[in-house]
Amino acid sequence: MTQMSIKVPVRRVGEQELSEESDRIAVEEPLEIRLRYTKDATPTVESIAITMRTPSDEFDLATGFLFTEGIIRRASDIEALRYIDDEKTDGPYRNIVEVELLPEVGVDIDRLQRHFYATSSCGVCGKTSLNALKVQSMYEGGSDNLHLQPEILAAIPDALATQQSTFIETGGLHAAGLFDATGRILDIREDVGRHNALDKLIGGALHHDQLPLSQLGIVVSGRTSFELMQKAHMAGCPLVVAVGAPSSLAVDLAWEFDMTLVGFLRDGRFNVYAGPARIG
Repeated sequence: MTQMSIKVPVRRVGEQELSEESDRIAVEEPLEIRLRYTKDATPTVESIAITMRTPSDEFDLATGFLFTEGIIRRASDIEALRYIDDEKTDGPYRNIVEVELLPEVGVDIDRLQRHFYATSSCGVCGKTSLNALKVQSMYEGGSDNLHLQPEILAAIPDALATQQSTFIETGGLHAAGLFDATGRILDIREDVGRHNALDKLIGGALHHDQLPLSQLGIVVSGRTSFELMQKAHMAGCPLVVAVGAPSSLAVDLAWEFDMTLVGFLRDGRFNVYAGPARIG
């Protein structure tokens, strides 16, 4: 079983005493995502991303990343997912995943470079990002059929927290959860990176044929950035709630694509930054 946390020695410092003990911390390891595809009738393998992640759900992470970046459109575009053994890696973790696409799937690798440029939070780049999403996303606008009462929404952070097993151990992981109109948490993924946790969640939903997430909401344990909203929009999710604050571009994206964005969801209170019609 993959270790998401490990014990390390720690010196605890109190007001009047020192003690040598152990503490459990979240694991952070690099993951390289390689893509095997056909280019000009020739099999091609490229390394397309390296991310620092908490080991777990690597296949879902790779699939979610490829989907939210617009490289694949459906789970059936993938012919195989495999770990690649690396002789240079010394340790218990498998840090290279190769995603093999069907020969007929067209790949635009340059889209990744364009997206990394476009998600910079400057004015011109922000407008470029929103325009790019209009072309990339498979789903039009947000669903008007999802409504949550404020009291249901207010209970979601506690429901998420009870299922954050590694966060309970370490206090050091982000989480992304999928919930329905009753506030029930349907799935949860944890990672040191907010974007990784959400890619794992969306990759799992893609593998279980749950997309688009038009009747469901996504909850994230930290703040909401443009990148997280972009991923939710690519998955067809109309509602994103967070215990932290949103960025200005995240709010712009929510209004642009008719999404509901809630922030500072804690202690029974929250702010609705976009799409208030789905609340109440």
